[in-house]
Amino acid sequence: MRIYGVVGYKNAGKTGLVERLVTEITGRGFSVSTIKHAHHQFDLDRPGKDSFRHREAGAREVLLATGRRWVLMHEMRDEPEPTLDELLSRLAPVDLVLIEGYKRDQHPKVEAHRAETGNPLIAHEEQTVRAVASDVPLPGLQVPVFDLDDTAAVADFILTQVGLV
Repeated sequence: MRIYGVVGYKNAGKTGLVERLVTEITGRGFSVSTIKHAHHQFDLDRPGKDSFRHREAGAREVLLATGRRWVLMHEMRDEPEPTLDELLSRLAPVDLVLIEGYKRDQHPKVEAHRAETGNPLIAHEEQTVRAVASDVPLPGLQVPVFDLDDTAAVADFILTQVGLV
């Protein structure tokens, strides 16, 4: 499976860029899946729901299924967080997996950057950042810089990088 990451600091536009890239790339006929790394504890479930009650009772995994989608929730309990490779191995084959987060992992990435956040560029310290999508020009950067809103250009770059075009 081909993978490409989107990284950046909070409020840099990562999620919006991933969302637009999924729309753009699937619109070109490619299949796409995503992985999103969350740094905080989250729960898709709600207290009182049957699946929540199953997990609270001690179930290691709970699979919810409907006629439209299914989701598998795996309780970590005392297990370490799975690696990106372990998570990738659980996905069904697709043309491209876009990964939001995991900025220190070794896959190629594009960095989303908004000047107003005041954060430094990850591209200066992380060699796996192959391009930056920014809301301001970034002259002198050693990697290509795209307009953050030019989704087609960023998609072209990623698809070329992974060998899909």
